[in-house]
Amino acid sequence: MDFAIKIGAPDKLRGACSIVGVFESRKLSEPARIIDDASKGYLSDILRQGDMEGKVGTTLLLHHIPDIPSKRVLLVGLGKEKDFNDKAYRQAVSAAFKALLQTRASDANFFLADVPLKQRDINWKVIQAVILASDAVYRFDRLKSKPEKEPPPLNKITIVVNDPASLSAGEKAINQGTAIAHGMAMAKDLGNLAPNICTPTYLAEQATDMAKAYKLKVSVLGAKDMEKLGMGAFLAVARGSHQPAKLIVLEYRGLPKMENPIVLVGKGVTFDTGGVSLKPAAEMDEMKFDMCGAASVLGTLTAVAEMKLPLNLVGIIPATENMPGGNATKPGDVVTSMSGQTIEILNTDAEGRLILCDALTYAERYKPDVVIDIATLTGACVIALGHVASGLMSNNGQLAQELIEASNTVSDRVWQLPLWDDYQDLLKSNFADMANIGGRWAGTITAACFLSRFTEKYAWAHLDIAGTAWKSGNEKGSTGRPVPLLTQFLISRAKA
Repeated sequence: MDFAIKIGAPDKLRGACSIVGVFESRKLSEPARIIDDASKGYLSDILRQGDMEGKVGTTLLLHHIPDIPSKRVLLVGLGKEKDFNDKAYRQAVSAAFKALLQTRASDANFFLADVPLKQRDINWKVIQAVILASDAVYRFDRLKSKPEKEPPPLNKITIVVNDPASLSAGEKAINQGTAIAHGMAMAKDLGNLAPNICTPTYLAEQATDMAKAYKLKVSVLGAKDMEKLGMGAFLAVARGSHQPAKLIVLEYRGLPKMENPIVLVGKGVTFDTGGVSLKPAAEMDEMKFDMCGAASVLGTLTAVAEMKLPLNLVGIIPATENMPGGNATKPGDVVTSMSGQTIEILNTDAEGRLILCDALTYAERYKPDVVIDIATLTGACVIALGHVASGLMSNNGQLAQELIEASNTVSDRVWQLPLWDDYQDLLKSNFADMANIGGRWAGTITAACFLSRFTEKYAWAHLDIAGTAWKSGNEKGSTGRPVPLLTQFLISRAKA
């Protein structure tokens, strides 16, 4: 789908559909008012009849409005004008594009970006529109023998503004939004693939294809390479699987000089049975999403490469399955990590931190400016934050604040949890330097405390995306989060 931005009048533009807003109490937004005036009160008459009240996210499609060249006009509820905020804008935009897809419109003129919104500029509104439109048209049906019949595709969205000063910023925002949307689509595709297809080898192949497409440097380490490096924690997780583990490294160089890179480390457990500490059967199919951290790294690299951001970025993906079997790691086993620290494995289902700890040690060789790991790490994070915010923990206050600001900017929310030394005692082991779990309480925090023991040489942040990386139920599927957050963080870093 293509996006464009232009100056135009709602009562003059031709097209398959024009999208305009209506507040509660039937108050028309300015573009809707212009259409109403040109049609001699047609919209006002419709609203007076009670066909629409303007509640946020409601829609009403109108055809052949008198003296309006657009074939259709889609009215979108914006809610109460005094309460119109980020959430209402996103709800309205999302509802508009979903309703549009039910028509046969191949293109649309979008007038909601000009609706005033406190503390948000045209850049934010355009990026959100592009992301939400792309999300509305996203489909994953490649594994079906007969894909479901869909209406003709929506080919073009024209974002219409009335201020010439908005054009330059809007064009830049379209480019950023499109890159983020492409990165999210890649992350979604990888997450939604069946686990017999999306194996560690498949992820390595995708990374290799990316490297060719975007001129990145790629390296893929196998089990023997990892044995030489002493990655005993990572390999302990892989022992039960017939699928070979891979450590995938992608390097993007956006600066001519070798400035210290930002490193993203993504958990890539392509299927997690829990190992010997087997998970319950219910919803175990969703453990194919346990590689969404890896998918978000590849998606973010895609967005960064498309925008050609002026920074250096390294993506590290430890990829493996976690399976039970005669050779699988057992509770009580003690392994030695790449850092030399020993770990007593009390629960084989706490495997993500085991592969991440060796990847975080591996990251040291890049002398990183900062390191961010992204992982569907703990069910405890879902209990704490639900499916709204990702958990954030960090050993560096400035880095944490940058991520919080990026999350607020792009509406991909995080919430910071403490990483106090008080929690470290929960990881004590009688037989090794540490245990891989800290007991029932504060599970999200103790998992981060475990990882913090391998990140003392650099500024580091941990994103627990267990509650935000995918949806269950009728909408089951990958969300593409936190690609928007990570990309916005990197955009801000590149500006700085």
